[in-house]
Amino acid sequence: MIYLLLLPLFYFSMLVYFRIADHYQIIDKPNGRSSHSEVTIRGGGIIYLIAALFAVNLQAQYWLPLLALFIIGAISFADDRLTLSRGIRISFHLVAVTLLFVYLGIFGDYPIWIIALLYIVVIGVINAYNFMDGINGITGTYSLVVLAGLQYVNLQQIHFIHADMIWLPMMASLVFLFFNFRGKARCFAGDVGSVTIAFWIVFLLMQLIINSGHFAYILFLAVYGVDAVLTIIHRLFLRQNILEPHRLHFYQVLANDQSWSHLLIATIYTILQLLIIALVIFYPTQFGLLFFISTLPLVLVYVLAKPKLQLKEE
Repeated sequence: MIYLLLLPLFYFSMLVYFRIADHYQIIDKPNGRSSHSEVTIRGGGIIYLIAALFAVNLQAQYWLPLLALFIIGAISFADDRLTLSRGIRISFHLVAVTLLFVYLGIFGDYPIWIIALLYIVVIGVINAYNFMDGINGITGTYSLVVLAGLQYVNLQQIHFIHADMIWLPMMASLVFLFFNFRGKARCFAGDVGSVTIAFWIVFLLMQLIINSGHFAYILFLAVYGVDAVLTIIHRLFLRQNILEPHRLHFYQVLANDQSWSHLLIATIYTILQLLIIALVIFYPTQFGLLFFISTLPLVLVYVLAKPKLQLKEE
């Protein structure tokens, strides 16, 4: 019953935020690296912080990872407004990830070199998720299908967390998509949206992997992972600064060079990820084989098709 009450509350919270964003000019202005052409409200992903407020009230036992989520979400919202230095952002990311690791018991159970590697991987995943947020619909739909897969596992296979901790970001994604999954979006997620939901999903995945002992669940992020990693390799090959904005992701090539619909691209990415999630859930096998089956076709499409689709080198 509470979910039926929260959906309209989330919706009206977004309308209130739009008024605030209009007043304080929290907007996204298109530039040469953008995949959109109109001024649009930025920071609509604040809905995930609103969902987290309810999560900490409904399930207080998760206060520590939710506190970490608020820390990383707050600095991301500040960055949407003020454009903070990279050093400030990474410092807050380190604090948030440290709190998450404390909750998960990472420091007591793993050697220092694994902990160091986990810091790199987790912060890398969060930032990669943020970089993938460049067209209408992609963050909301992709996050929704990943969360749905996690909830299926949670309810039907391995109970690893209270269901509210997944239902709430799912509802937030639905409300966000109402305003974002459009040819002309009413709002963009902003860093506050993409970084916050990325942290939430990473928390859920790590909890699941620790509880189950199966690393295959990392493939719930396979589509984003292939695009992000291969784009980094491509940019290194071109001797570009991988931390600077660009338009070399495969989805950006489709949107900008080939003028594909943003919503079509977002739907394709989401369906591909859904198929991989179904493969992991319903056809469990050795991680190496699953990894090969799910990522090799994506790698081949990226490597073979991208050069033909690009109109120019960035």
